[in-house]
Order: sequence, then C-alpha cells, then structure tokens
Amino acid sequence: MTEARRRLGLVVPSSNTVMEVDFYRHLPANVTLHTGRMYLEETTPEGESVMLDVHTMPAARDVGTANPHVTVFGCTSAGALRGNDFDAYLCERIGEVTRSVPVSVIASVRAAIARRGVRRIGIVTPYVDSLNEKIRASVEEDGVEVAGIFGLQITENFAIASVTPQEIVAFAERSLGPLGVELVFASCTNFRAMEAIPALEPALGVPVVTSNQAALEAAVAAIDALGAGD
Repeated sequence: MTEARRRLGLVVPSSNTVMEVDFYRHLPANVTLHTGRMYLEETTPEGESVMLDVHTMPAARDVGTANPHVTVFGCTSAGALRGNDFDAYLCERIGEVTRSVPVSVIASVRAAIARRGVRRIGIVTPYVDSLNEKIRASVEEDGVEVAGIFGLQITENFAIASVTPQEIVAFAERSLGPLGVELVFASCTNFRAMEAIPALEPALGVPVVTSNQAALEAAVAAIDALGAGD
C-alpha cells in the first residue's frame, strides 16, 4: 500500500526565496508543501507590522483551502516583533483558519536551543538592530544569555537571500569567534544559513541552529505526531 501523503502549509513573506527551497530539499518524500505569501518588501519593524496586520491572515486563509495538516508561520523576526505571547496568539489564529496544527519559527528555535541544554549563545542575522533587539528579547525570555547579536543591517528582504553561505560563515566567525559561546543561532527564514551549517559548526566549534532547520524539525515532528494523512 502506498503511504498516504501529508500536507504542510507555509505562510511566508512574499519576497522570501529561501525557505521553500530549504523545505523542498529536506522534507520527507510523503510530505507536500503548500505556500501562501504575505506581502513584504522591507525587513523593518514598520514593514513587518503591516505584514502582520494586513497580509498574514489572508495568506493563512488561502493556505487553509489546501487542507494542510500542519502550517508554519514562516517569519522569525515578525514572530518576535511583538513578543512571545503575541506570537503564540497569532499562531493559534493561523491554526484556526487553516484547521491545522500551527508551527512558529521563533518558538521552534527556542525549543531547539532548549533541547541542546545551553545557556550562553551568540546570534547572527541579516537584520537591522531594531529587529535584533526583538530576537534577543524572545530568546532571553527562556533564561538563555545572548552574549552577542550581530546583524548585516539589510532592510530589503529580497536582498537577504543574496548573502552566500560562505559569507554567513565569515560573518559569524568574525562576529562571534571571540565570545566563547556554547551555540550559535543564525536567524531569518530568507537567510541561506541552513546551507551553511556544515561549514559553520566546524568553523565555530559549537552546534548551530537556524530558523529553517528548527522550523522544519518542528513541522515534521508535528506531522509525525498526527499519524497517517489522507
């Protein structure tokens, strides 16, 4: 008997060209991906606020018509923008409108860090400092010390995807190498950090968690927990 397919929904910023690719490459063969796009061009608190207030729920509604089993809210910084409680509330709404199990990227990252039992981490991002502050606050709410967070100050979301894995490694080494952290988190679903993991971990000598890696792990775990699809 052929194994039943399971459907993964993804609600992602419209200018993101990385997250779907990472998911396509690593999802189990029996899981299909179905995406709705939230209009976003500028990766700033102002741009992400408009995305959250105007575009997120319509995109989630559209994904819901594909009857996903699990749906990922695919933006790390927007998940952190208004705090962890708001992110949980937003994902609950996404779950309701899609009639599926919701997965938050920033919550998945926090869970991945907790599983590794570390207490002092470093973070690299493509973001401006105003978004980095939100990422720091989200992670530190769990009692984790962020020894340093460094961003590339990119405000055009489409441009974030042009940063190569090699450039991410060099940036992380330069920024975090002297800090003596136990783990590195590379934030942003439009950052090619998942591709960089094989080079990042030996270069820094510590485990690396990325947004797409953590969200993918959480989504697959949620699908597996549901059992066979239809």
